[in-house]
Amino acid sequence: MAIADVKEFAHLTEADVEALGREFDQIRADFEEKRGDEDAAYIRRLITIQRRLNVAGRAMLFGSHRRELWWAGALTLAVAKILENMEIGHNVMHGQFDWMNDPEIHSATWEWDNVCPADQWKHSHNYLHHTYTNVIGKDKDVGYEILRVRSDQPWHPYYLTQPVVNTMLMLAFEYGVSLHDLDIEGLRKMELEDPEEFKRKLEGIARKQARQIGKDYVLFPALAGKNFRTTATANLTANLIRNIWSYAIIFCGHFPDGAEVFTEEELENETQGEWYLRQLLGSANFTGNRLMHIMSGSLGYQIEHHLYPDLPCNRYPEIQERVLALCEKYELPYTTGSFPRQFWQATRSIWRLSLPAKKLREASERRQARGLPRSAGVVRAEGDHAPSTPQTAPAPPSTPKHPQS
Repeated sequence: MAIADVKEFAHLTEADVEALGREFDQIRADFEEKRGDEDAAYIRRLITIQRRLNVAGRAMLFGSHRRELWWAGALTLAVAKILENMEIGHNVMHGQFDWMNDPEIHSATWEWDNVCPADQWKHSHNYLHHTYTNVIGKDKDVGYEILRVRSDQPWHPYYLTQPVVNTMLMLAFEYGVSLHDLDIEGLRKMELEDPEEFKRKLEGIARKQARQIGKDYVLFPALAGKNFRTTATANLTANLIRNIWSYAIIFCGHFPDGAEVFTEEELENETQGEWYLRQLLGSANFTGNRLMHIMSGSLGYQIEHHLYPDLPCNRYPEIQERVLALCEKYELPYTTGSFPRQFWQATRSIWRLSLPAKKLREASERRQARGLPRSAGVVRAEGDHAPSTPQTAPAPPSTPKHPQS
């Protein structure tokens, strides 16, 4: 079954899909042509702000024995870490600013403030996730291989622990991300495809984690002298805030109602136009002001990001206008909502999918009796695709099939 066979796209002919692909390609070409001084100034300015916040946070923690400086330092450091990971590191490592030919701001050289090695993240995220978005068995970001995210996935009693496991993933998110380029399934079955590669990657993770742990919990606390303990706890707090925020932002982009999950069979003979359609249906946006979008790595524009992962993130508001126009022209779903709404829907789905199919159907029937829609997971279990419940944002007054790493 091709992606164009899903019911949200059933009204499109092959000619429509081909034409749509060309129009999405044209958006890419137009914004590649626009790239220039404005985009370079944006990322350089943001890096300067982030570094100043990082220095300010670290400096405040030299007085971390005082409660007000502990909180000020921890929160400032958390903001610096969020900016570095989300709007800077994530987007720079996507190659969004490689055209600048600046060796310090380039996907090949950037190493971020995170325990996940940049080279492994670029493979598991830039390549696998963005090429095979929301495809079970291919996309390692789907549930991070420890969560059940679709109700026709075989249920196991282990999934009853899913709400607890999900909370642990949220608190230790950077550590979970650091492992998901590993062949975890092969390790579980004791059938590693390439034991030497697994060992090499594991050693890389250990080195990166040792550097990060040494920096946050040994070096900077030691520099604080008698304030070692309070500085270490403030650094831990900053990392926890960053982890929770990153988790929430990323899960809002792929797990709320209206964001579809796919099977490998749906990729058979996929055309470029169908690839665009899969990105559109597999992603969800959330609304917010400009500061909110910067702090979220511009992933409030998750749809635009998945359509064009290597175009400059500061261009996403403009790109959104063009994407919305195409969605209206071709009568396509565009899933968006407030941040609290999207986060609640993602969390609710994870909780529900901890239950076996029978329990899900019973919950669905109770929802229907109260006049509420059935859960997306139950519909998929019955063989249908989840009903899309997009809210098309009012319009404000081409990615290759294998996106660049």
